[in-house]
Amino acid sequence: MLSSHTIFAPATGYGRTAVAVVRISGPQAGHALSALIRAPLPPARRLSLRTLREPSTGDLLDQALVAWLPGPGTATGEDMAELHLHGGPAVRAAVLRSLGGIPGLAPAEPGAFTRRAFLNGRMDLTAVEGLADLIDAETEAQRRQALRQLDGALGRKVEGWRAALLDVLAGTEAALDFADEGDVDDEALTGAGRAAAGEVRDAIRAALADGRRGERLRDGFTVVLAGAPNAGKSTLLNALARRDVAIVSEIPGTTRDAIEVRCDLGGLPVLLVDTAGLRESADAIEAEGVARSRRRMDQADLVLWLREPGGVAPPPLAVPVLTVATKADLSAEPVDGVAISARTGAGLDTLLTEIEHFAQAALGTGDALVTRERQRLALERCLHHLDRVAVLGAGLPAELVAEDLRLAVRALGEVAGRVGVEEMLDRLFASFCIGK
Repeated sequence: MLSSHTIFAPATGYGRTAVAVVRISGPQAGHALSALIRAPLPPARRLSLRTLREPSTGDLLDQALVAWLPGPGTATGEDMAELHLHGGPAVRAAVLRSLGGIPGLAPAEPGAFTRRAFLNGRMDLTAVEGLADLIDAETEAQRRQALRQLDGALGRKVEGWRAALLDVLAGTEAALDFADEGDVDDEALTGAGRAAAGEVRDAIRAALADGRRGERLRDGFTVVLAGAPNAGKSTLLNALARRDVAIVSEIPGTTRDAIEVRCDLGGLPVLLVDTAGLRESADAIEAEGVARSRRRMDQADLVLWLREPGGVAPPPLAVPVLTVATKADLSAEPVDGVAISARTGAGLDTLLTEIEHFAQAALGTGDALVTRERQRLALERCLHHLDRVAVLGAGLPAELVAEDLRLAVRALGEVAGRVGVEEMLDRLFASFCIGK
């Protein structure tokens, strides 16, 4: 689906750089490049040194390396051009200004190049999401997972499942269309189709039985610091973050809102959350902070329960809890957990190692196929319809079996972005930077 207008944008960051790259994509890309160099197009897919001039006045803009990239074998599937400029802000601004004056060209919106790649079949939606995750990756594990998605790990699986179900659906539709002619073996077709659908069903079920590792790796392993007021939560957060991110005070109830800090432990993303101290309070604002703390504890992957010498034990929770005895430099009391002193640093390395072990156990070492809730929900819908085919297929009319197969195929199409994703696309591409 080629676009009718041509877009341009810097592909490199703003500010002073050695080289600034500007990308152009669309039907007027060749015309725009020819207008800037005031000459015929250079050889395709090669960098060529050319002088750039303002198309209307002939004023010198820059000497640059340029590339002419005719479609459809390009990143966007359209005609493209690239300008490798000297990286001064004034040079880049002058070239962008000249491009904006060429009829039919417009500055690109965030994610516009990737959107065109998706619409022209150069990327499926799972690869687009992988690219977004790669841009946002903060740890080595997140980088590896994003690259797998960008490379098509899930996309290829989904297309294989979809092709298999389309074959089953075609056979079922044939049985319906030619049922009166007696030249289709209904039983043989039903048996083969059910076996093929069953293989897809088993593969999807296995992909979903991953403990949500992919989503947790994207979002980070959430560790909530909890305990009574003045148990040392904010002090510990600052120590783990290696900077002052939370106010430390002897006044109980200082922390009202949760404070979040992201960190990298052994290549795994960990989200540390400092919460309000748990106690009964007549202060409405503090009471709301305590209520939020309890909700964050319930949603955590791990709760660090901080207690001073003689402090209270953690409440019953459905998530893993690690007891952390704070102010260990002031007490020799034996503890069930990890003893630390944020003031001296004693025990902090041991605590970090324990957190890393919990994160490794939760995130696992295998490669997750599913990395977003959207993907998981679509696969669950597909599985629901395949379960109906497997359990009820023998007793359902062929028309209903075919309908369940159609809905299963549609759900897989949603994973790859073939159907029903328009509103989601707007949100996704808006998160990209201009030039992507």
